[in-house]
Amino acid sequence: MNPVNISSSNSKDNSIDKSSGIPAVPQAADSPVEQSRTLHIGKPAWLKTPIPTGETYFNIKRDLRERKLHTVCESAKCPNIGQCWNTNTATFMVLGDVCTRGCRFCNVKTGDPNGWLDHDEPRQVAESAALMKLKYVVITMVDRDDLPDGGAAHVGLVVRAVKELNPGIIIELLAGDFKGSDEALKTILAEKPDVYAHNIETIERLSPRVRDARANYRQSLKSLKRVRELAEYRVFTKSAIMLGLGEEETEVQKSLGDLREAGVEFVNMGQYMRPTNKHLSIKRFAHPDEFERLGQFAESIGFVAVASAPLVRSSFKANEYYAKAQIKLAQIQLTQQKTF
Repeated sequence: MNPVNISSSNSKDNSIDKSSGIPAVPQAADSPVEQSRTLHIGKPAWLKTPIPTGETYFNIKRDLRERKLHTVCESAKCPNIGQCWNTNTATFMVLGDVCTRGCRFCNVKTGDPNGWLDHDEPRQVAESAALMKLKYVVITMVDRDDLPDGGAAHVGLVVRAVKELNPGIIIELLAGDFKGSDEALKTILAEKPDVYAHNIETIERLSPRVRDARANYRQSLKSLKRVRELAEYRVFTKSAIMLGLGEEETEVQKSLGDLREAGVEFVNMGQYMRPTNKHLSIKRFAHPDEFERLGQFAESIGFVAVASAPLVRSSFKANEYYAKAQIKLAQIQLTQQKTF
């Protein structure tokens, strides 16, 4: 079901709010309150989440603001922000908060940073990870096509700083495609992130409509494959797919097969939620049963870590799924040893 757009009107609305008996305040169709209403019309119960609260949540928010750091948790309006932050888990977004691309599903600001970089960002992210006592950190980035290397060198410095100040920490990097550059991948892989993630976002048929024209479905698959080929150490690759944009279940299965052919071992699937009325509309709300079926299919074709449910996002319980994958791989290796 698509959200309903309510047209603005110049006439006065003297209706009464039945729940309170107070005259309703008229809202323009493009006001923040009215946008929120229209975006949530028809939203099923399984997609509703509590308002973020808690001391840890507010402490993290304060620390991020003091250090002028950004998280994709906030920029992408993640529904799990309260749950994650209250368990000391956050996804840092580096290279600023302005992306040079304009994907039609994404709430991150679009523009031209003109080569701007915060050279203190690696230290700030590393210190925040230490203060939060993180054992697993997710680092993501905006696309920076305004930089010659797409920001690869800067991202590498962030990974290095986090490792140096947080010995033993596990780092998951959610990166862009760097226009298919092997050199950019080599620069980042030299710092040895434990998990290298890059999202294909949707099925191949819908990719041109959903993503920026510079983000190509096949290029994304190639980038994920090249990570495994270029890495001189054991690295896990990961991707994510959104449902609700007009795809068929069989098409999602095809994309899962494409990811496995590229050597991807971790996959997340969740419901697309429209950030504002200016973004792509929701074509349907995929039922939890469909996510369950797709999750089972993904496991059947060899994925070792699968998160598939309506509220799942790219870094959903990333630390838990990483631990489960390690156990599963150890069991597979043990079985193979017994076979020979």
